[in-house]
Amino acid sequence: MAAVNIFTAQSGNGRVDVGQELGSSATAMFIYDVQPGRSSSPYHYEYEEEWLLVVDGSIAVRTPDGELTLERGDLVRFPAGPAGAHKVMNRGDRPARTLLFSNARTPAVSVYPDGDTVGVWTDDDDLVFQRDTAVPWAHGEEGWDRAT
Repeated sequence: MAAVNIFTAQSGNGRVDVGQELGSSATAMFIYDVQPGRSSSPYHYEYEEEWLLVVDGSIAVRTPDGELTLERGDLVRFPAGPAGAHKVMNRGDRPARTLLFSNARTPAVSVYPDGDTVGVWTDDDDLVFQRDTAVPWAHGEEGWDRAT
C-alpha cells in the first residue's frame, strides 16, 4: 500500500496530486505549497463541494463574504456553486502548505468570475472558455429537429 506524508511530500511545481499518487478514482486531493505573495489558483467555484486544510503556515482566503485568515490546523468547506467561490493566498513571509480535497467526478466545471471564464475538465481535455464566446446549444446542428 502506498502512502503520502502531507508534511514531507515534495512538490516540484508547488502541487502534489495525492489522489493520483495513491491511485484514487473517487477523491481528488492536492497538496499545494503556496509561496509568500502567491496564490494557489484564481478566484473560482466548482459544482462539487471542496474542503481545505491548512497543513502549515498561514493563508488568507477570499470568499463571497469577504476574506478570512486561516492558520495551521484550520479546516474549511467550500459549498458547491457560487456560494463556495474562493481564492487561497499567502500574504505571510514564509511558505504555507494546504491540502485541498473534493469528489473526483468528471467532467468537472470551474467558474472564474473575475475573468468571466469557465473551465471544463474531462479525462481527455482541459478546456477554458470566455463566457462571451458561448454559442447556442444547437450551434452547428442545423436540422437537428428533423427526423432524418
